[in-house]
Amino acid sequence: MPHLVAIDLPGGEEFVVALRRAWDDGDAVFPVDARLPARARVELLAAIAPDRLVDAAGHHRLTGRGVEPGDAVVVATSGSSGPPKGVVLTHHAVQASALATSRRVGISGDDVWLACLPLAHVGGLSVVTRALITDTPLVVHPAFDPDRVEQAARDGATLVSLVGTALRRIDPRLFRMIVLGGSSPPPDRPANTIATYGLSETGSGVVYDGRPIDGVEVRLAADGEVLVRGPMLLRCYRDGSTPVDSDGWLHTGDVGCWLEDGRLHVEGRRGDLIITGGEKVWPDRVEAVLAKHPLVGDVAVAGVDDIEWGRRVVAWVVPRGPEPPSADALRAFVAEWLPGYMAPKEVRTVGAIPRTSLGKIARSSLTATD
Repeated sequence: MPHLVAIDLPGGEEFVVALRRAWDDGDAVFPVDARLPARARVELLAAIAPDRLVDAAGHHRLTGRGVEPGDAVVVATSGSSGPPKGVVLTHHAVQASALATSRRVGISGDDVWLACLPLAHVGGLSVVTRALITDTPLVVHPAFDPDRVEQAARDGATLVSLVGTALRRIDPRLFRMIVLGGSSPPPDRPANTIATYGLSETGSGVVYDGRPIDGVEVRLAADGEVLVRGPMLLRCYRDGSTPVDSDGWLHTGDVGCWLEDGRLHVEGRRGDLIITGGEKVWPDRVEAVLAKHPLVGDVAVAGVDDIEWGRRVVAWVVPRGPEPPSADALRAFVAEWLPGYMAPKEVRTVGAIPRTSLGKIARSSLTATD
């Protein structure tokens, strides 16, 4: 049985060499997030159960288990509730993703990929696997650093995958194309960006600027859930379960709609929807408006249990400057753009918004004490 090799190395040439060696040996790889504290790392390894480990000290045997022939990658999900699941992607799936996304981006012989997102997440790892499979030159950084990213572009990198928070910290004009994942892209994003939609279970983005990439089918269930089918979907989770139904459709847990021009618009996670007084409120829409307020530096919106409303809309706000905006001012501001029931009934001033390493708001952390 092929091994599952956990790679606990920072992004760089050593990581790429370890991945290549594992693949050459017929094994699969599991990238470990090097930023995890020791206890979290132990829990992660226990949950995913690799049977080999490569780190700075060398190669080690573990009391885990191997993978099925043809498996290429295991990626840990975010694990926002309960232990993380390991998404198992085959070589066929990784190759299908690499070729389809490269065609959509329009890879040429002059392009160079820059990987600067965490390699423990599919958004960062897929840059590496895409470059290897298409034989495109590749530069890998251990972490996102704005100065190093811009210097890489000046040195010849033409393509990069980023999240919205990282995009705002660099000069995007330095790259030919920027692939944006993670949380919702900024509404004023540059023309040389592509907004992608995908999950760990899809191996990377499968919808680019609202349109599925080659080989991918998307449909909406009766309740609006986004369903995806294509050759790059996961084989299963590490525990053997799967979110793919008998007809090959991945049930994403996201809710979306079709725009008039035929593009897909993803509203958000089904569990993030706030139903307040019988009305539906998507946090992303409220956050986008609040972010425009001159006294708001960062913001997150979620629902909190309420006796009167069922759920009330609450905004967590990081002030831009010493004086935080008042709740009345923010409610009035939202009401200028959206129906009044979407305005937050409560505003909480905080020092920072909890986010994942890919910039997504960790809403469960916001409401953990409510």
